[in-house]
Order: sequence, then structure tokens, then C-alpha cells
Amino acid sequence: MQNTLAKLEHVATQMHFEPAEESDGRIMLRVQQPAVAPCGISLHPSKKHESLGVYDARVDGGRPVKLLKTMLTTACERNCYYCPFRAGRNYRRVNFKPEEMADSFAELNRKGTASGIFLSSGILRGGVTTQDKLIDTAEILRKKHHFRGFLHLKIMPGAERDQVQRAMELADRVSVNLEAPTVEHLDFLAPMKQFMDELLKPLQWADEIRRYQLPRNTWNGRWASTVTQFVVGAAQDTDLEFLKASDYLYRKLQLRRTYFSAFTPVHDTPLENLPPENPMREHRLYQASFLLRDYAWGLEELPFLQNGRLPLDVDPKIAWAEQHLLNAPLELNKAGKEALLRVPGIGVKSAETILAARRQSRLRSLQHLRQLGISTKRLEKYVLLDGVQPARQMRLF
Repeated sequence: MQNTLAKLEHVATQMHFEPAEESDGRIMLRVQQPAVAPCGISLHPSKKHESLGVYDARVDGGRPVKLLKTMLTTACERNCYYCPFRAGRNYRRVNFKPEEMADSFAELNRKGTASGIFLSSGILRGGVTTQDKLIDTAEILRKKHHFRGFLHLKIMPGAERDQVQRAMELADRVSVNLEAPTVEHLDFLAPMKQFMDELLKPLQWADEIRRYQLPRNTWNGRWASTVTQFVVGAAQDTDLEFLKASDYLYRKLQLRRTYFSAFTPVHDTPLENLPPENPMREHRLYQASFLLRDYAWGLEELPFLQNGRLPLDVDPKIAWAEQHLLNAPLELNKAGKEALLRVPGIGVKSAETILAARRQSRLRSLQHLRQLGISTKRLEKYVLLDGVQPARQMRLF
């Protein structure tokens, strides 16, 4: 076990580059350096076990999980130009057999060190062979160790449809890293990967499986959710490109999440001399993607600049409100849910609370909103309450 723990610790030194569960778009620190974590998140290293790669994460529904982020192997035959595990890089590699990984995690789980696992891998002997080993590990965890906790499995480039389905039966979540929003940008980042056939196709399969097949053989009676990751800022990409791709993935393929990882140069890679991306850009992309996914916004409503980027100095929702609501405030007693969701400070729960309260009485004051549990600090100048704009009324008195 000591040798296994040493290998897990070695893998953990690079796992901050790999997004996993959780993110609400808040900026946080990387494990090793003051920058932004690729997931953007409420994912924090567990102080007691961070050397192993265990994080305090939150999965769907906000459930807390001590998440072990690790890999079956850090060896890889692909040469992605940004990746610390790329082929040919001078880096000590470690390998786990499926049973070794499953048994080791089961022991950590039994001791209370980790309650969930995010399992990825470098690619050796092709994506199909590597995917088999990931699935074998999951099979051992679910069947031999009767593990019923959170499991996130990576889908390898080149995996077959049956492997995607089996991974979805064993895991709570599966992910395919698209890395880039277009074929051209992927060619710059990872010339050995095929955007359509190796990366997008498995996400399309996952959507078809969920739509047309019953989850008869899944471990928990439902199909795993799907997510992806983009590397931001290395390939002259625009925010419009990332969010256009995200919009398609949310609407057409039912993805639960698109993660954004601000590019950080890695020593001894072809992109080591490129500057790191501003962490705030990652943050703004998360905010905008949530507007598309959760707030029924259209891509055309986002406040893109002429260069296809979002402004870094302002929340995209506030930027929209300054243009559309500042001189035409929204009457909270009449607006529908979609209109309410365009007001800064009003989220999905707040909008539903306002709609429910209006059925009882008219909303006439900020105090009334506060009594309903709604913060009013951000919304004051963008709304009317019974025909009166609250901020102006307060200044008069």
C-alpha cells in the first residue's frame, strides 16, 4: 500500500490541470500556485489528504464528496502540445493495474479518506485498450467492493460505442475532453486527436443512449451524466466560439457541464513559451455558460465585444442589464420568469419565489423582497416595484 500511496502522490502533482465535479464559476487557487483551478470551482484540496489528490468537492445537488482525482497511467502515446503527460516529455511515469487502483481506492474509502473518485488515464496501446482498463477498474469497484459512491470515468479518444455505454452504466458521470471549440483550434492544441470521430462522436453516442435505451444494467437505475472540458487561451480562440459550442452541447447533447481551463504553460511542451491566460476570462466564460444552461438565455444576448471576447471587467449579466434595463426597468409585478432571470441578483429560485409571492399580493418594496429571502443589492436600479424604481424612491427620502 505504501508504494501505491507514493504513486498516487506523484500523480496528484499534476491533477490540478484536469477539471472535475462542482464548479459554480467562482475563482479559487490552484493546489500548487496562485492561479485559477481549471474547473473554476468550489473544489478545494482537502487539507489532510491533498498530497494524494483528494479534494472537497460537491456533486449534483450539492452533495459533498471527498473526491480522489487520479489516473491509471501518466504514460501517454499522444503528444497534446499543452499537456504535462504528453509523449516524449521528460517526466517520471507511473502505472496502476485496474485491480491495484480499485483495491487502493476501496481502502481509502473504507478509512474515510475519500468518498468518490474521478478516474482518468493517459493513452497506451490505443484508446480502446485504455478504456477497457478504466471500465475494468469501475467493474471491480462496483462488483467486488460494492462501492456505491460517486464515480466519474473519462472516455478515451477512440473508445467504441459499447465502451461508452458500459462506462455510463457503471459511473455517475462520464466525460470527453473536447479541448477546443473547433477542428482548427484542436489541431493547434492536439494534432493527433480527431475532433469529430474521436471526441464529439462519443458525446453524441451518450446522448443517443440516454434518449433511446432504458438504463436496465446501470448500477443506480439511471444513465451517467456527461461533461466536457475546453482549454482556454492557447489557440487564439474566442469566447463566442467556446459559448457557441457550449450552447450546442447543452441544447442538443444534454451535457450537464462544460468546463473551462485557463491555459497555463507547462515546461518541456511545445507551448511552454506562450503566456498564461487571464483567470478572469475563465470566470466570465463560466458565468456566461450558466446563463445559457440555466437561465434560458440565447447566445445572441451575451455581450460580446467586436473581437468575440466577453468584457473582463463586468459580469455578462450586468453588462446586458446596463444596456437593456438601466433606462427601461422591469416591473417585477408583471414580468414572466424568463424576463426575471435577466435581472442581476435574480436567480432561478428567486424568480420562482417572486412568481409565487405575486399570487398572494403585489410587491411594493425592497423590504418585501428581503422578507422573501431575496438579496436586493444588485437589482435595485434595474426594476420597478408597483411602478416605482426603488433606488430613486430611496434617494428622494
